Amino acid sequence: MQDPTKAVEVATREPGAIDRDPLIRLTWTDPVTGTLGYLVVHLLVSGLATGGTRMRAGCTLAEVEDLARGMAAKTAVFDLPVGGAKGGIDLDPRDPRAVDVLTRFCEAVRPWLEGYWVTAEDLGVPQHLIDDVFARIGLGQSYHAAISRSADPEATLRRVRAGLDAPVDGGLLGDVIGGYGVAQACLAAAQAWQWSLPGTTVAVQGVGTMGGAAAHHLHAAGMRVVAVADAAGTLFHPGGLDVPALLAARDAFGEIDRARVPADVRRLPRTAVIGTAADILIPAAISYAITPDNSFDVAAKVVVEAANTATTPEAEAMLTARGIPVLPDFVANAGAAAWAWWLLLGEVGPDPEESFLRLRTEMTSKVGLLLERWIVDGTPPRSTGHAWAAARRAALARDPQGARPVVIP
Repeated sequence: MQDPTKAVEVATREPGAIDRDPLIRLTWTDPVTGTLGYLVVHLLVSGLATGGTRMRAGCTLAEVEDLARGMAAKTAVFDLPVGGAKGGIDLDPRDPRAVDVLTRFCEAVRPWLEGYWVTAEDLGVPQHLIDDVFARIGLGQSYHAAISRSADPEATLRRVRAGLDAPVDGGLLGDVIGGYGVAQACLAAAQAWQWSLPGTTVAVQGVGTMGGAAAHHLHAAGMRVVAVADAAGTLFHPGGLDVPALLAARDAFGEIDRARVPADVRRLPRTAVIGTAADILIPAAISYAITPDNSFDVAAKVVVEAANTATTPEAEAMLTARGIPVLPDFVANAGAAAWAWWLLLGEVGPDPEESFLRLRTEMTSKVGLLLERWIVDGTPPRSTGHAWAAARRAALARDPQGARPVVIP
């Protein structure tokens, strides 16, 4: 394994490396099962990078590299004092060996987890599971690399746990904050086009942590969620689904018990959600869900990426040519990452309303600016977002000390 200390020295010498190849790419082979795992650190800022760890069958190094690059953009756009990274394991999270494989992966990359990489939940790996694994290997909690820098690590850990475990409508704050941010991006889109909330329809691909919370908050705000999709298929009702009831019927893997679905809800193929006639399409399940092969099926007026890299570049270009903007993941789904760092830095506490207000304010402002450019001159939201990130990168390249210091109370 590459020595993290040497990588940190390289990052310090080359502050503009965010625009180049990743700082490191690691491929790990589980000695017990042969499962492959990956860690990509795209950039360190202040000696730290942040990004979740996912687990899915078919996960690749190229995918994790794309995700790490997206995390670097996400932290730049939200002015977080860290770089971007990502972990991935090529295994079905339903596999009975999954927890042990995840544990061995974390042990293998422990030097990065101890000092440089702040990880969290991602596809197939809920926050409680990654925290359980960290406790098992003696690192306490998945934000360990940041918490260990605190003036009072025990107090910081208590604040983080209080925030993550704060009860809110729909679950715990740490589980729903990302989806809440996606919902705010959708509400900002409706505001940009002056759509009435009761008249705005939504289709959501994926009802796990991110998609489920987004659907919950949009339903509560008054939008009509007309379609949701899980691994078993798409559920559709033109008058709007009873989102709370469907979410209550989910199992641990985010699948809805069809025996608890009302008879008047249509059962469609899983892929049908992409072509649902709705104002907003939220791909919130897998990466690369919208491709050149299915992009012409998209009937929405705007795509809001809740999943990381949900749209391939080619598909996004095709959607743009059709007049359908894509709100990129590094803005729309950045709520969980941004909030985690606000919590770590003491900028928000365990009060959910404080966190919701901060995220709502920032997301509404950013999405409003993205769509203003789109409406005025047709600039794709991703291009505007990348320009924001590039400006931040350029500032860091000119002045490496310009990064907001990581001062954790």
